[in-house]
Amino acid sequence: MQPYPSIRQPVYARNGMVATSQPLAAQAGLFILREGGNAVDAAIATAAALTVVEPTSNGIGGDLFALVWDSGEVHGLNGSGRSPALLNMDALPGGEMPTHGWLPVTVPGAPRAWADLHARFGRLPFEQVLAPAIEYARRGYALSPVLAHGWARGIQAHRQRTGVVFEPWLDTFAPSGFQPAPGALWASEAHATTLEQIARSGAADFYEGNLARRIDTYAQDTGGLLRAGDLAAHQSEWVKPISVRYQDHDVWEIPPNGQGIAALIALGILDGMDLPPTRDDEYGLHLQIEAMKLGFTDAHRYVADPAVSDVPVQQLLDPAYHAARRALIGEQALNPEPGDPQSHGTVYLATADGDGQMVSLIQSNYMGFGSGVVVPGTGIALQNRGHNFNLDASHPNALAPGKRPYHTIIPGFLTQGQHAVGPFGVMGGFMQPQGHVQVILNTLRYGMNPQQALDAPRWQWTSGKTVEVEHGLGASLSRALAARGHDLKVQLDPGAFGRGQIIWRDAKTGVLSGGSESRADGQAAAF
Repeated sequence: MQPYPSIRQPVYARNGMVATSQPLAAQAGLFILREGGNAVDAAIATAAALTVVEPTSNGIGGDLFALVWDSGEVHGLNGSGRSPALLNMDALPGGEMPTHGWLPVTVPGAPRAWADLHARFGRLPFEQVLAPAIEYARRGYALSPVLAHGWARGIQAHRQRTGVVFEPWLDTFAPSGFQPAPGALWASEAHATTLEQIARSGAADFYEGNLARRIDTYAQDTGGLLRAGDLAAHQSEWVKPISVRYQDHDVWEIPPNGQGIAALIALGILDGMDLPPTRDDEYGLHLQIEAMKLGFTDAHRYVADPAVSDVPVQQLLDPAYHAARRALIGEQALNPEPGDPQSHGTVYLATADGDGQMVSLIQSNYMGFGSGVVVPGTGIALQNRGHNFNLDASHPNALAPGKRPYHTIIPGFLTQGQHAVGPFGVMGGFMQPQGHVQVILNTLRYGMNPQQALDAPRWQWTSGKTVEVEHGLGASLSRALAARGHDLKVQLDPGAFGRGQIIWRDAKTGVLSGGSESRADGQAAAF
């Protein structure tokens, strides 16, 4: 019996599973598994397909982070790009960072991250792994309902932007005669050709070859600052994942410049609290919200590119620090302040194979379609991650050349002892750490299966004492939270609360159980 309205049940299988927000992408990954690929091959195939079948949330010109369970440990890959060498505070008109156009564009990291994941862990040839995505782009596919809705909103928003730099976007995503609706067909030969070049060259062409030259030329012709040298200098980074303990499990995240540490701080605070035994308890929700506010406030104060700024990761994850932050939580909502530890456009996917390898991968252009800049004739929609730089020169995340910005996208992973439990994630801007906390609590504290953990009504802290809740939370709980001083707002757009995927593995039997976001078109595909 499902405790929340849903038409979905969890999916169970033994041989392999792919869970993501678009069914065709899930099928691409499943196809690669059935062809003999491993979980990493399936993850890359799914990620590449998502640039085609869900361009409303990611693209070839985006970034990627991944956690891989292999050989008994969690491996982390930071595939985020840096700001152009020519970008600095003086380049910003009026001292403000725009949301669209060339200025917020940072170096895309996704293509190189695909190649680096494959080089270290892949089994099938790289060209074979990208083949399903290329076929979708070349032959076309039918739009799913949530995708079509987001696409239509994207076109409406893009038509408000003026300038020659935005015209190739319309040529690519709103060609003559195309109307995004469920079942409408879309294809892109340019996108297919670009993916073929990436596949043949192991992504080298994107950073040092013909594709890099085309990006450079278009930037110079239309006032952009991204150059071939920025692309050639880009490298992914293998990183040591960070974790906290919650109820005898370890929850893993990528370290900064990602914001996963916000979720870990909140869980560290909550692990020392006696939460009510039922999920739908106003006091328990109050404690969760307060812990999340403190975690987020610290993240916004300290998270930056660790190659440039000293990010106090270990201090922020210290149980003693969590205890001090926990002591600030009372019966009423607080206005959070950062502590002193020294004293909406993303796709997520999870994969698992029959041999035990598992992948948690997230990929994004940010703000839906990204910057609105598409390199003509390539299908490359560029991200706008530079918008997350801080414009206070004294802040650790201050805008500077060759620097990675604060990044919202975060993959999650759960282990218990020496065993992998599995990958999880909830995409969606600053909702993501909050979604991570909620699905982990739903799983470990409240005993929900993967689909239930995703279907449960969500809340989202936005700023100060303001909290948005889904209507499914109910009037009684909402009134009780308001009585505790929370400025409560009912958000009717389900997309505002993120879109998640989960795959858990039973350590004794090897059986996989998966759930896929009911707020999206997604699917947990298995065999």
